Amino acid sequence: MSMTMTQKIIAAHCGKDTVIPGEIILANVDIVLGNDITAPVAINEFEKAGCNEVFDKEKIALVLDHFTPNKDIKAAEQCKKVREFAWKYGIVNFFDVGQAGVEHALLPEKGMVTAGDLVIGADSHTCTYGALGAFSTGVGSTDMAAAMASGKAWLRVPEAIRVILKGKFKPYVSGKDLILHIIGKIGVDGALYQSLEFVGEGVKNLTMDDRLCVCNMAIEAGGKNAVFPVDEVTLAFLKEKGAKTPKVYTADEDAKYVRTIEIDLSNINSTVSFPHLPENARTFDEIPNNMAIDQVVIGSCTNGRFSDFVTAAEIMKGKKVHPKVRCLIIPATQQIYLDCMHAGLFDIFIEAGCAVSTPTCGPCLGGHMGILAKGERCVSTTNRNFVGRMGHPESEVYLASPAVAAASAILGRIAQPSEL
Repeated sequence: MSMTMTQKIIAAHCGKDTVIPGEIILANVDIVLGNDITAPVAINEFEKAGCNEVFDKEKIALVLDHFTPNKDIKAAEQCKKVREFAWKYGIVNFFDVGQAGVEHALLPEKGMVTAGDLVIGADSHTCTYGALGAFSTGVGSTDMAAAMASGKAWLRVPEAIRVILKGKFKPYVSGKDLILHIIGKIGVDGALYQSLEFVGEGVKNLTMDDRLCVCNMAIEAGGKNAVFPVDEVTLAFLKEKGAKTPKVYTADEDAKYVRTIEIDLSNINSTVSFPHLPENARTFDEIPNNMAIDQVVIGSCTNGRFSDFVTAAEIMKGKKVHPKVRCLIIPATQQIYLDCMHAGLFDIFIEAGCAVSTPTCGPCLGGHMGILAKGERCVSTTNRNFVGRMGHPESEVYLASPAVAAASAILGRIAQPSEL
């Protein structure tokens, strides 16, 4: 029976020759991931169930990234619980402050995920690793607890949407604009419990950072996961990061898809998602040129990678952040922080009037390091703009690429680089 790429990875991890959409299977997992918000709940369930050992101390990753460095006593207690669990069970891949980073940037950087893996994480943006040719998806903390003990997870095999890409981006257009365009096209439930599978000659024109960004936001269209084919770009990245030997799966030629979407990358323009849903995507011919802003955030698991800061610095070099705007620069990992520092990007940002932060998820989820007050408006390279996402329920979040965020910070309004 014909299968998609996702279905083949799932079949391989449950010991079956074939799986069909809708089938419930028990899969062996390669990585179980948790953070300082979700892992404490999983640890409580793990202990409540009477578990006293983990299935594999090398296949569990615990990353303290959301409310770290600790913002308050409750956050400190959360992190302490994770710390003590990691020490008790000898968790090899435990990342605390000083070694940590935003989890979905950190794991690919550390070579912890390879093509063909099956990854679950108690965080919805675990779908990021599909960029590496893996099946990865978010689960609840109870599922995380069960997987830490057993190395297994229940999954329903998803149907798939095929996204055929051709052409290449115009300058200052990136993977963020592509995924915002797709979500705007199909809606926040347009891929509900389905796999977004990207194919076509345009794939080769996407960098790995583009692909990671696109897969990261698959959940914002309701997707179970997203996945890119394993090509030279993938293999070069995995080799550079020291990942284990990849297992390459490809969809059958006659694989069944519930829908096919064709996109010419050359037709994608700078895109902004307006409040309060990612599907509210608009291009600049639909955006007034007088939308003043109060804050800009460049960072997160979506757009906190080195290339994102290179783009932002190129736009901001020799310029000043608008006096009424706060611009926050948050590299996603310690290594990205070092790379930015050694490349002189921090000089550009600080001279422009930006604040540079240690790696943290902080402002993305309204945790700390950039909370919005009533009526404030923020352009952010993060992944969600729900009501109250970054602070007061009457604040507004506009999702955009690093290029648009940087231009907006300079001009003090929602703007694109061509306006500078």
